[in-house]
Amino acid sequence: MQGFYNKILVVDLTAQRFQVQTIEDDVYEKYLGGKGLATWLLKERNPKGVNPLAAENNLIFATGPLTGGMSWGASRYGVFTKSPLTGLYAESYSGGRVPEAVSATGFDAIVLHGRAQNLSVLQITPDQTVFHDAEDLKGKDTFETEKAVKEKYCLKKDKGWKNGVAVVGPAAENGVRFSIIKNDGWRCAGRAGTGSVMGSKNLKAIVFSGDIKRTSHDPDALKQLSREMARESKDHPAAHAYKSMGTSQMVKIMNSAGAFPAKYWSMGKAPHWENISADALHNQCDVTPHACAKCYLACGRMTKVLKGRHKEMILEGPEYETIYTFGGLCMVDAIEEIVYLNHVCDSLGMDTITAGNLCAFAMAAFEKGKSDYEILFGDTDGIAKLLNFICQQKDIGELLSKGIIEAAKAWGMEDDAVHVKGMEPAGYDPRVLKGMGLGYATSDRGACHLRATFYKPELAGIIDPDQIGGKAKVFIDFEDRLTLFDSLILCKFYRDLYPWELLETLISGATGMDGSKENLAKIAWRISSMVRQFNIAEGMTIRHEALPKPFYQPLADSGAVITKKEMNTLKKEYFELRNWGE
Repeated sequence: MQGFYNKILVVDLTAQRFQVQTIEDDVYEKYLGGKGLATWLLKERNPKGVNPLAAENNLIFATGPLTGGMSWGASRYGVFTKSPLTGLYAESYSGGRVPEAVSATGFDAIVLHGRAQNLSVLQITPDQTVFHDAEDLKGKDTFETEKAVKEKYCLKKDKGWKNGVAVVGPAAENGVRFSIIKNDGWRCAGRAGTGSVMGSKNLKAIVFSGDIKRTSHDPDALKQLSREMARESKDHPAAHAYKSMGTSQMVKIMNSAGAFPAKYWSMGKAPHWENISADALHNQCDVTPHACAKCYLACGRMTKVLKGRHKEMILEGPEYETIYTFGGLCMVDAIEEIVYLNHVCDSLGMDTITAGNLCAFAMAAFEKGKSDYEILFGDTDGIAKLLNFICQQKDIGELLSKGIIEAAKAWGMEDDAVHVKGMEPAGYDPRVLKGMGLGYATSDRGACHLRATFYKPELAGIIDPDQIGGKAKVFIDFEDRLTLFDSLILCKFYRDLYPWELLETLISGATGMDGSKENLAKIAWRISSMVRQFNIAEGMTIRHEALPKPFYQPLADSGAVITKKEMNTLKKEYFELRNWGE
């Protein structure tokens, strides 16, 4: 089928063997690529009940039918596995320039199983897969690792040849369950512990190299759409907002809405929010917009700290989610200190959302007398020390490295811990944005904001945040469209720029498939149902589809709350519309 290679690479890390396998057209017709294809592969190949850190758990890299082409927002790859953090389905996505190199190897997906005997670098090209010893990289941080691997293994060939490197840090080597996979310096497949699975397979890095290109059913239609978007969308409010302020703009928006999680989910506004806002970032640091390949939004912030103890520190970020966890939940009151903590997490290779939540949880535990490890809200150096302890699995860090469920049990704080299915929410409090409550409760990988990004319609006034009845229908429309985004794979920040009718052009232009909304909604439902089947087989029940108890308690500053009755109504309507029984 056009738009796809109809091939996957299957690598046995234990035996150091690889095999190219053919995928028939009917699989793509049912599930597309990206998330759809990878989920089908995971469901078909993963042993039921497998330990996520066991050799038998599959780790799958996938791209979509638009990757490496001319479509805006399509430089993304996805990673799929069983999560060591939740024990359920895991998906995570990353951008930058590496996705085009992944696609240029000529495979729609790369399936890794087994475990290398020694720490290794895996080098993948269209013609061969080579294993290299990486013992000299043991313990190296993500930046050192990427630099060394690029210098040693990236092939210099003719124009059109692409190279990309994905790495893990010491956290993944040490078994931290929320480790990330990193590429292009600061781009991350960050959530649900995909890096932990890569580390458990003794893979320190993967090098993707190639010059294979996809063929499209109607390249002229795709080219025309790309030109029109570049011409008409450059002045779109979303494009202007992302390019000028990036995701840090959300700090002001969320505090104004009273939905900015602060002091470990007890408040909806941080008193010091102006010190950690987009204005603070751009006024106190040297900031330049930075884009992935095939992107004009340039949401990334190349940041250089201009003064203070972190002067000259450079990184891409911090993103809103990192600001909310360390600046909101942990109450750090200076943007430069958040930049520093972001750098610590990036170097070690840990997800900033889970790491920040766990640090704030430790602060709350000490404050309540549940833990004797002294760490106070706002203590940047204490947080940095704790992050290193987590990576090293030292002292309290050994407990926290296992995630929120284990920590809550050890401290007798199950009723205080904020998570769904073992993964912590992003920075949108559902006591104010109630549709986010439905999103967190029903998300496949835990308390995720990206499956439907439903904060967008609630903040934009498309639907009242307090509305309950009828909300599930709107939610499903967003969720279905963004499920297709993950199967193509498209950046979620293009959600305002690719409505249903343009998705029709993209999918029919790339593949020749029926791009009608009716057919695409069926594909999205099929993919969502397949993920749900995977989770049910791994032990998920209706009781896992619930918000944590703290969300049923009013916010201390505003009194906002979501009730169990409201959540039950939202879920009942959602499951009925999805045609899913309990």
